Order: sequence, then structure tokens, then C-alpha cells
Amino acid sequence: MTRVFAVLGDARVAKSYSPAMHNAVLAAHGLDAVYVPLMVETGQVPAAVAGIRALHLAGVNVTVPHKPAVAACLDELSPQAARLGAVNTVVPIDGRLVGHNTDVGGLLWALGRAGFDPAGRSCLVVGAGGAARAVVLALAEAGARLVVAARRAEQAVELAQNLGGTGAGLDLAGEIAAGAELIVNASAVSDPAEGPELAALVAGWRPAACRLVLDINYGRRDNLWRELARAQGAAFQDGRPMLAGQAAHSFRLWTGLNPDPRQFLAALPA
Repeated sequence: MTRVFAVLGDARVAKSYSPAMHNAVLAAHGLDAVYVPLMVETGQVPAAVAGIRALHLAGVNVTVPHKPAVAACLDELSPQAARLGAVNTVVPIDGRLVGHNTDVGGLLWALGRAGFDPAGRSCLVVGAGGAARAVVLALAEAGARLVVAARRAEQAVELAQNLGGTGAGLDLAGEIAAGAELIVNASAVSDPAEGPELAALVAGWRPAACRLVLDINYGRRDNLWRELARAQGAAFQDGRPMLAGQAAHSFRLWTGLNPDPRQFLAALPA
């Protein structure tokens, strides 16, 4: 019987790159399986998790905004997923649903691919929402000197207190960015049209020490973080390598196979 894998998200899941990646790697390994996107409305997450059981799905990824809600519906969480309060990978095991978070490993793989070791380095993370949690934990566990900056300073402070680093408001981010060797955008804003106020603020930054700007988003034609990197002569990386890294880890958890994340990266649109 054909095994079915899926990614759960809101209406944005229709634009996810995950099906293209996973279906390419499933085919490359000769597995009788398919990976599909499934839209789940807010408030319907418990029913969707029940559907994972009822339909005997072989494995599920979870994307925004459902990662915390799915975590609350599962039988068991990995230590990392429990600490984050967010799940991006569901693994069915003997009738139980176990939640993992592979975003942490995905970010570290992306940084390694870019030749950047965060240990002891000054790093700035922009954003303190759900997407920022895995980024902050990954950098903190890797030994980075970390500041989280967000429009709501209290949210950044709370996130840093829980997962690592220190928190600050966006009004201080320019000063912090000046000494940062790595800047990670973990906010939802990448295209200047998505956040003109943030775009104007970032345009005034002068991160002279910056070696790498990493935007965890992907698929934007106009990207204010790419322009920041270009203006400072720093390297730029969008979210595709992180996506590939976390996908490879999810694939291992589901299948027991150990694919190279570069297989997933190669299947992504340029």
C-alpha cells in the first residue's frame, strides 16, 4: 500500500516547497510513497491530528501557524520539541504520535553549509514569534553570544530568558547589528512591501562586522535582508538550506534512511 506523508499548514501551505523536496527524495530511494500538502484551518488542529491517526498517515510535517497547537495534541514530545513548545514533525509509532522539532538541526546544517560556526560569535535574531524559537535555541545551544530583537521588547526578553541570550526592542537593533557577525531574520517580513517600517529601519543599519545574513523565509523576489548583506559585503542565505536540513532529519525519523540534505536542496526551485 502506498504510504502517505503530508505537511499541515494554513492557506500558505499551497505554496510550500516541501512536497517537491520530499517527493523527489522518496522517488530517488524507490519508496512507494507520496507527500502532499493539507490545509488546516485555525481551530481545526485537534481534528487534523485525529485524522493523522484515522488515515494512518506515515509521517507529517507541520508549518506555520500550527506548530504549537499540534504539539498540544500529541502523545509524546521529544525533549527539544517540549522545550520549544512547537512541533514540525510528527512520527507515528505503534499507534502513538510523537512530536519532534527538526528546525534546530536544520538551521545548524544551513549555517555549516555557509561555513559559519556560531560558537562564541555575536549574533542578532530579528523576531520573537514562533518561528524564532528554534533559531534562538539552536544558536544558544551552539554557544553563540545572542541578542533577540523584536518590535515588542517584552516578547524578545521573555523568549531569550526561556531559550537563551538577551532580549531587546527593535529600536536598539541597529546598534546591536553594528557588532553582529551573524544576523538572522526570523520575522515574517522579507519583502519590503510586507513591512515598510521594518524595511526602512533595516536600511539604516551598518553591520560592519557581519559575515552572514540568513533569512529563514524563502520565495521572495525582493528581499530587504539580501540587500542588507549586499550593502555590507556579507554573504546572504535564504531559508531553503534550513528547509532542506530539517526535511532530511524528518525523513530519517520517518523512514530510518539517512539522505544527504543536499538531495532535498537540489529539488528546490532556484
